[in-house]
Amino acid sequence: MRDDRPVWDDCGVSRTWVVIPLYNEAPVIGEVVKGLLSHFPHVVCVDDGSADTSAQAARDAGAVVVQHPVNLGQGAALQTGFEYALSDPEMSSVVTFDADGQHRVEDAAAMVERINCGEAEVVLGSRFLDSRTNIGWLKRIVLRTAALQTRLTTGMPLTDAHNGLRAFSRGVTANIHLTQNRMAHASELVQLLAVLRPRWTEHPVQIIYTEYSKSKGQSLLNSVNIIADLLFR
Repeated sequence: MRDDRPVWDDCGVSRTWVVIPLYNEAPVIGEVVKGLLSHFPHVVCVDDGSADTSAQAARDAGAVVVQHPVNLGQGAALQTGFEYALSDPEMSSVVTFDADGQHRVEDAAAMVERINCGEAEVVLGSRFLDSRTNIGWLKRIVLRTAALQTRLTTGMPLTDAHNGLRAFSRGVTANIHLTQNRMAHASELVQLLAVLRPRWTEHPVQIIYTEYSKSKGQSLLNSVNIIADLLFR
């Protein structure tokens, strides 16, 4: 049975919804959801037209599951998750969390606490603020280049513009309207924040690269595709 009590923390009561875009992650999504529920009782997985049993695995683990009838892309899945979370009048913040197990629940909890304490309205994860993440030099260059490109186009001095672990206050979430469905949604999101100008900060997070997560889109080629989306869309 799920615990529907709100999360208690040092800064008061909050209700955070964790939004997970889900596409063909049946082997791992159950453990990801179970790991989250001990800290975040409200988890919604947006199944983006998976061809495997991802939706059922997420549901069995205790998540709410919303399904797209066809694959629309990660940006569309996030937007659906935001809209679902906003339908809860008691929702105070949203966390975006990847389905492949590369994010740490402890990092997400610390990011939400910074919102609950009033320090920021947006907290963006960065793998470059400490040395915990083991990342290859070539991929590091690609991601640094993407961050620089984002900084030049938005004015936001980000160190990691394509990190999927983020936390938003309710007010900011209500003003996010993603239209980019592919990986370029990450840059579109930063561009939206540059216009909205919320109080924001980055938070050091560890990305756990496993053979599974690499096979699901954490390859160097995927990073190159991000830049191609930015330059040619």
